[in-house]
Amino acid sequence: MDTHRDFHVAAVLAMTGRTLGIERFPATASGYRQLHAWAAQLGNVLRAGVESSGNYGAALSRYLLSQGIEVLEAPGPGRAARRRRSKSDRGDAEAAARAVLSGRARSPVKSGSGPAEIARLYLVAKDSAVKAQRQAANQLKAILVTADPTLREELGTLSRRALVNRPGFGGGSMR
Repeated sequence: MDTHRDFHVAAVLAMTGRTLGIERFPATASGYRQLHAWAAQLGNVLRAGVESSGNYGAALSRYLLSQGIEVLEAPGPGRAARRRRSKSDRGDAEAAARAVLSGRARSPVKSGSGPAEIARLYLVAKDSAVKAQRQAANQLKAILVTADPTLREELGTLSRRALVNRPGFGGGSMR
């Protein structure tokens, strides 16, 4: 599968390497069901190669795993291959399927559930909060540049943390 934000392109190959079909589906729950039903009409689907299984293809990968299909991370075509031919979604989907058939795609995708996923989501939220805190402190420092000289002298020597925690200015209670 060649995955995108709004749609995915799937290619199904026979064990002999013959292309049985290539279709485009919406990147929605309904689209995943349509893709699976279409592929199953062409034969018994045992494995699937999904490009960007940790990004645009994550939900599709989880769906296919829930259907009992082995899902592998399909490597992209690479720069050299892209230079030799123009990029096409159909070509990329077929290349992903060929990578599975040839054995080049060997890495199983992550299920996106369980303790590891919870820890990952926690770290994403924590990193975002730390970044937001740093940005807010930098804005407070930047405001001091144009502040009244008396206020600037009073607060300008404070560290970012002390400035944020100072009652009446960044944190604490306002009286």
